[in-house]
Amino acid sequence: MSRSDALAPIPIIVKRNCFILGCGRSGTSLTAGLLADAGYFMGEELYPGDIGNPKGYFEDREVNGINEGLLAQIIPGAHRSLGDKLLGRAVRDPGWIRWLAEIPTDQKIGCPPKIADRIRAQVAHQPFCFKDPRFCYTLGVWRKFAPEAAVLCVFRDPAVSAASIVKEAERGEMMPGGKPVDYDRAMRIWQATYGYALNVHLPAGGDWLFVHYDQLLDGSGCDSIEKLLDAKVERGFADRKLRRTVASKPVPPEASQLYRRLCELAGFSGD
Repeated sequence: MSRSDALAPIPIIVKRNCFILGCGRSGTSLTAGLLADAGYFMGEELYPGDIGNPKGYFEDREVNGINEGLLAQIIPGAHRSLGDKLLGRAVRDPGWIRWLAEIPTDQKIGCPPKIADRIRAQVAHQPFCFKDPRFCYTLGVWRKFAPEAAVLCVFRDPAVSAASIVKEAERGEMMPGGKPVDYDRAMRIWQATYGYALNVHLPAGGDWLFVHYDQLLDGSGCDSIEKLLDAKVERGFADRKLRRTVASKPVPPEASQLYRRLCELAGFSGD
């Protein structure tokens, strides 16, 4: 080895910033968990695990709050009536449940200045990896402040996701618009989130990686993630025992067509 070789700088591999999105209950938490030990900033106040996600959600309160604020512009929360105000009655906080929203693709989402400042503060952390199902709708706003970030879109069989959404909504007593989430509504949520991602965000460009839940379990999706992000994936994090929900109801034709498109983008045959 020559002296010049010995003094040559050691190349530094910089992990790539990324956003993880996908319909709720589709594998986004698993994807973020695979990257949790890779040195990414995921937020300062991550939600702990519970019966819904024993290993954790890997979602940050501030990131969720920003996305809730963006969506609140078009999906208002509960309001007190005049009688409530006069009598001092409180309205039960419905919680941050706009991940269960159904937003049409022609609906634009703006960004007020105060929220823009909050986003800048978050993306200033380098490298970052932010995960939130609400990114299916709000990604366009965030990418204005981090256009170089890669996008990981995770999905699974729509019937499985819909059934899991119903269970999670029941467990958390989540009733968007004052109505319970049944299977048909959960399927509409699934279609709306991926429809918005594919028809609004994907055409805007950028580096995307589509990954089926099963590809995370068999390791092929992990290979693709490592190649895209230059980040180490903790493969042992995936646990097949946590695959608890089983599809038992039919998938409508529109959702089936959307699912086939996602599978094609991910190179997933399902065989």
